Amino acid sequence: MSDWNKKNISKDQVESFKTKYKLDALSASILIRRGITEGSSILYFMEDDLRFQHSPFSFSNMEDAVDRINDAIEEKEKILIFGDRDVDGVSATTVLFECLSSLGADVSYRLPKGDEAYGLSILAVEEFAKEYGSLIITVDCGISNNAEVARAAELGLDVIIADHHNPQENIPSPAIIINPKCEDSGYPFKDISGCAVVFKLVSALRFSRSKWYKQPVTLLNVMSGDETWQIDCIKLRNLVPLSRLTEKITPGERTIGSTRLPSYLQGEIILVWDMVRQQKLLSMCFGDGTDFNVLDIRPLISQFVPSFAAAPLAKIKELSKIARYGNHAPTEIGGFYNIYVTYVQMALKQVFPDLKQKEERDLQLVALAALADIMPMKDENRIFVRKALASINAGKIRPGLLELMASLNMLGKRVTSKDLSWTLIPSLNAAGRLGQPELAADLFITDDVSYRERVAEKIKECNLQRKQLSEDAAGYVSLQAKASIPLYHDKMCVVIDERINRGITGLVAARLAQQYSLPAIAVTFVDDRAVGSIRSSRGADVSDFLNRMGDVFLNHGGHTHAGGFSFERAKLAEFEEKVAELSMGLELDENTSDNYDIDAEIPANYLTPDLLSISDSFEPYGLENEQLLFMSQNLEITDGMILGKGEKQHLKIELSCGRYKWPALFWNKGSLLHSELEVGDRVDLLYHLERNSYRGNETPQLIIVDLKKHDGGKK
Repeated sequence: MSDWNKKNISKDQVESFKTKYKLDALSASILIRRGITEGSSILYFMEDDLRFQHSPFSFSNMEDAVDRINDAIEEKEKILIFGDRDVDGVSATTVLFECLSSLGADVSYRLPKGDEAYGLSILAVEEFAKEYGSLIITVDCGISNNAEVARAAELGLDVIIADHHNPQENIPSPAIIINPKCEDSGYPFKDISGCAVVFKLVSALRFSRSKWYKQPVTLLNVMSGDETWQIDCIKLRNLVPLSRLTEKITPGERTIGSTRLPSYLQGEIILVWDMVRQQKLLSMCFGDGTDFNVLDIRPLISQFVPSFAAAPLAKIKELSKIARYGNHAPTEIGGFYNIYVTYVQMALKQVFPDLKQKEERDLQLVALAALADIMPMKDENRIFVRKALASINAGKIRPGLLELMASLNMLGKRVTSKDLSWTLIPSLNAAGRLGQPELAADLFITDDVSYRERVAEKIKECNLQRKQLSEDAAGYVSLQAKASIPLYHDKMCVVIDERINRGITGLVAARLAQQYSLPAIAVTFVDDRAVGSIRSSRGADVSDFLNRMGDVFLNHGGHTHAGGFSFERAKLAEFEEKVAELSMGLELDENTSDNYDIDAEIPANYLTPDLLSISDSFEPYGLENEQLLFMSQNLEITDGMILGKGEKQHLKIELSCGRYKWPALFWNKGSLLHSELEVGDRVDLLYHLERNSYRGNETPQLIIVDLKKHDGGKK
């Protein structure tokens, strides 16, 4: 019997959320029930402007990477982008290749083909050195390629690593590393895709072409009070705050030399808001003889935001969206910083008029990578996917993606994150799984429309082949899978079979993890090498699990939820012994029953199509942001039928909900009709709200997750 849980929340907290964040009552209650109560998290559910993403220059090594690439472009050096074969790797390769090509770089790319191993190879390094190359940039790989980076250094090649996989104890050297999971990365959010890391690098490269790159700037603001006045400063470089200074003084009682201001401001470009007023306040603080060489930024910003022409900072700070989501009251210097960053970003789009279009195209690939690599749908990932879905649904679909979506019959209807995850991404991944990642790269990079159409059809065929391989593998590993569980202390499922295609080990492991609610490993062989994948279940950290076996592997890597590895065939017995030993200590979430956490209860009279707007506002759905789960009680079944043939029969019913009658689907539950349910019964149900698209028309429907008879009877 499944448990339906609806967390109790206070009306006072809901009212507080409504007021502070300008929310409706239902959205406020959903956020509270989901534990999303910090303003910094709520921001990413409410906003979708790129202004709210983290700065690429938060990465401590970003300037070094940008300067090295710019030097290579200027000196006409050969650059090699080395990516991975999956959606994230191909997307990252495409985004960087397109950017560097547009900047005039002599750039090529390489992806692992056929049975080549994941990650940078010694062969690739040595072949590139023979071509007189000098700079390798790894994308979505590289953080575990210590030997390969060392070999590159021996041959005089520099390496930049743009990766997001978990680093091992020893990281590659010498290399410029941009990876949010490295302890010293400086980046505030760890869970972005490899393509998102590349998007940050590309954004920084574009910014480096502007006058604001490396420009030291200090924002200064004097705030008068009754007795004590306050002078605030923020020192910036590439729009990132480097330091802050606050001086509290009583006018006329201190000289400028007795403060920290002279040393702090020396050599800086000092920007103020309303220079006349600020100079007057500074004179009142330190006397008429004190001279501050400041620039008034207000006239420039007012060209972009005319309403700010006469507005004081005291008013502007109250308009700051970022401040609304902070834990403290907005400050004038904080408002000044926010509007200055916004101004520079707006000015960049004026200086580089094609920047908006380039970002839109890039973000569609960033979104695919985030969903394909199962990145959590929180923080800036939400903005990336939202922006991508908005441009896709506005018909601004990037080349390559357009042809593939047409091939998959995805055009002419609203596209959601679920559509990308379940329809488009598996097709793209299929090419890499079958050793042909260049198909996906060609699809995105080539300018030939007819060629892109042919490639889209080839990718579609690859996916059909991948499906068949997966079905075949499921058949011949089933007995081994079940028998393996006791061997690994009932904590892991392991299959080892030469018949598994090396490209689908991850799919096999994922299916087993879902089937048995246990972490799962699938291993196959390529010549004298074993290749495998691991997938998590019940909260197990599989990346840490692999790290504990490091001495067995030729290479390994991954995330908390998924990983890959290879080892010499001769070490198979050692591998099995080590997995058995380590599986004993695996910590698994013990709660494996059907346990449903309800986001909100919707009375029948309130179950209207307007609720779709609430569901839409919580898009994109994915890891750590599951689709909204609603509950309604005492709904009458007014019609019922069974859909589908064979074993997979689905239940379709119609429910009376006040003014509306809702169609509802219950997948694989067709047998309930006329056995446990009849027309006229009243039911309680858990459901998602979705749209059904048919021949260009959209109709709202419920997707039932669980169902119970209401009080066991009819009306």
